[in-house]
This record gives sequence, C-alpha cells and structure tokens, in this order.
Amino acid sequence: MKTEGEIILYQSVDFTQLEVRIVDETVWLTQAQIAELFGTKRPAISKHLKNIFESGELVESTTCSILEHMDADNKRLYKTT
Repeated sequence: MKTEGEIILYQSVDFTQLEVRIVDETVWLTQAQIAELFGTKRPAISKHLKNIFESGELVESTTCSILEHMDADNKRLYKTT
C-alpha cells in the first residue's frame, strides 16, 4: 500500500486530535504531537528521545528529519529536528 504524503486524522475518546503525516507506511509526528498524544510536555519527549538515541535503541539520522523555520520577523532561518 503506497501512502505518499497522506494525512491521517486521529481522535481519541477524550478528544485528543492529531493530524499526522504518513510516508511509505511510516507515521511522522513532531515532538509536540507526541507530547499531546501521551499527555505530557515537549521537554519530556526531548529527554526520552535523547536517551533513546544515546542508548542506540534508535538511530537519530533515520528517525528524525530536519525542518527549516523562519523567525517571527521572517529575517532569520533556523533548523530544528
């Protein structure tokens, strides 16, 4: 099943709603979306991901993508994972 850039809407019983991107049968979520899904804050997700990458359970380069954002004034481009 080819799912090129498909968007899926997830809604739980308690009304948590997420729009996720699926590419080649892989679900991609931002850290904020993962935090919302698990009912926590983004720093907790960052901490867990750091530990997962340091332990070698997952490889950061194959599980993260780099996103480019402009600052609020559209003057500076910065990258995030």
